[in-house]
Amino acid sequence: MQRNDSSSATPREIADGYVDALVALNPVVGTQLGVTPDADGFPDYSPAGHAALAETERATLARLDAAEAAGRAADPDERRAARLLRERLGASLALEEAGENLRQVSNLFSPVQQQRSVFLLMPTATDEDWAVIGRRLRNVPAALRGYADSLRAGSARGLNAAPRQVETVVEQLDAWLESDWYRTFAAGGPEAQRAELAAAADVATTGLSELRAYLAESYLPSVAGTPDAVGRERYLLSARRWTGSDLDLADAYAYGWEEFHRLEREMRAVAAEILPGESTFAVMQYLEKKGQAIEGEEEMRVWLQDLMERAIGELDGTHFDLADPIKRVEARIAPPGSAAAPYYTRPSLDFARPGRTWLPTLGETRFPVWNVVSTWYHEGVPGHHLQLAQWVLVQDRLSRFQVSVGSVSAATEGWALYAERLMDELGYLTDPAHRLGYLSGQMLRAVRVIIDIGMHLELKIPAGESYHPGEVWTPELATEFFRTHTGTEPEYTRSELTRYLGMPGQAISYKLGERAWLAGREAARAARGDAFDPKAWHMAALSLGSLGLDDLTDELAAL
Repeated sequence: MQRNDSSSATPREIADGYVDALVALNPVVGTQLGVTPDADGFPDYSPAGHAALAETERATLARLDAAEAAGRAADPDERRAARLLRERLGASLALEEAGENLRQVSNLFSPVQQQRSVFLLMPTATDEDWAVIGRRLRNVPAALRGYADSLRAGSARGLNAAPRQVETVVEQLDAWLESDWYRTFAAGGPEAQRAELAAAADVATTGLSELRAYLAESYLPSVAGTPDAVGRERYLLSARRWTGSDLDLADAYAYGWEEFHRLEREMRAVAAEILPGESTFAVMQYLEKKGQAIEGEEEMRVWLQDLMERAIGELDGTHFDLADPIKRVEARIAPPGSAAAPYYTRPSLDFARPGRTWLPTLGETRFPVWNVVSTWYHEGVPGHHLQLAQWVLVQDRLSRFQVSVGSVSAATEGWALYAERLMDELGYLTDPAHRLGYLSGQMLRAVRVIIDIGMHLELKIPAGESYHPGEVWTPELATEFFRTHTGTEPEYTRSELTRYLGMPGQAISYKLGERAWLAGREAARAARGDAFDPKAWHMAALSLGSLGLDDLTDELAAL
């Protein structure tokens, strides 16, 4: 029996108790973890729901205080579990106390996206599975009304989302409504349940329509004039959520520029191998329009699946030791109305649902691959899938919190970016087009650090730079800078800039996380000398579970 009383519980048991409590409050988390296949509800997105979660977090921290006072965090595994739990709940409470949950509008990771994406994670093998889906579809409107209540409460306190975010979410809702997404999804159910599922899908669609009307007709006019930039104080709160650290923003901003210049030189050299005498931007546009491409959505999905399976076959036993459950990963096409960036969804805790990579098509049917190879090493193997599936594999040695809801973006996105670099080091990106794609992905993450901090803190572009020196960063300047140095298409660029402005500090977690992974590896290599075994180090590092940036480098260095 799990012990959760403060007199006898260990930090790992307290962390697992918190996950149980969170699943009870947030049925979507239960679906994500695969522990509640009959879950048909949503969290309470209203102010009362936020208050209930905060109360649970405070009670958990009180139990952790007692456990640490009793000396139950001395063991290294318990110490890591305790530090992560304390930092993660502290970051969440700081955001709650600042009222950030009352203006949570963005094109990723907000309640709007959550209430749709959960259906893609639900079991669909049996009639009962589909009955659960039908019940959850009927629960969509009430969940979205609770979300709207939070936005109203935020407005009453002067806590508003920026118009750019609201307009983007309205566009997403328009896309979902136009594609009749819920009915299309429900049509995949058993014939005998089609009528009920269609009716439930209509209920869910009504909920979307109601939210769309509220956002467009009431909320958007009320937030007119709200700035995109959040300022230093809000930025630091949000960045802690994504990085697990109270950051030195001056250091991070300088590091972004340092990486920008290094990558600019490398990209210029590789571009010259492809089209001598042309600018890097011209070469990227050439590859986009005339380079290797895959025609057709299904053909692209198969190509991505093959890429991941080849990586698994070649890396297993040579650079990693992969257990059989980890060797199962699926490539999927993202549903209409998704944000522009590819993404990954982790496996359920029992591996019944595999890890999946998702490619948003944005209506396209031709897919250039020059910058996709490295991206799928990031999303799939050895990137997100290898790390997050390994966490599931070793969950018995950690807390469920460490392998799931306690994830820190800097640790996971940092690993995925490090994984791209590792594949370059291992010789997988020798094709000049693929290597330019890898470098452009690295450049994208360096540019993110510069413009994310620059826009939100309204910093000046350094005087010595060639791009608008001395001017204050604005979304317009950031858009031009981003596209020029990454070669991305206008729609992707727009989606990315909206994402950065709506989730302050998330965009910088990639490069800052990669820096921590590299520093940890080099420290471990220096300590062990000729005895350093990269494969053993990687497997040990991937089995640590989640860590914040305050701990990541030191823990990696000690392996």
